[in-house]
Amino acid sequence: MHELPVIESILEIVMQHADRHQVQKIVSISLLVGELCDLEESWMQHYFDFLSNNTLAEGAKLRITYTPVVLRCPQCGCSFQVKKEQLETASCPSCTSADRFDLVSGKEYFIKEMEVY
Repeated sequence: MHELPVIESILEIVMQHADRHQVQKIVSISLLVGELCDLEESWMQHYFDFLSNNTLAEGAKLRITYTPVVLRCPQCGCSFQVKKEQLETASCPSCTSADRFDLVSGKEYFIKEMEVY
């Protein structure tokens, strides 16, 4: 259910841009979503379809690309990708530190582009 407020925000931003640029129809919206967001693609589209009913975005498809989890080692400054399942056991590939890491990416969501006419 946490997809609902995210999709509400995305639709609001998309509609503002559409209004500002006199868009007649929104065909698709490309999103970048961090792997740690735990946003389900099917639920995102479901909520989008519900919320966009009777708007310029009705029928638009969400095109979702998941972005990887990237950590940065505070010991040596090395940034590296890890799989979500490896977070608990991650170690720096440069200095082998396993203390703690700064999250560089993996929890974000962005509107990359919109296809309109």
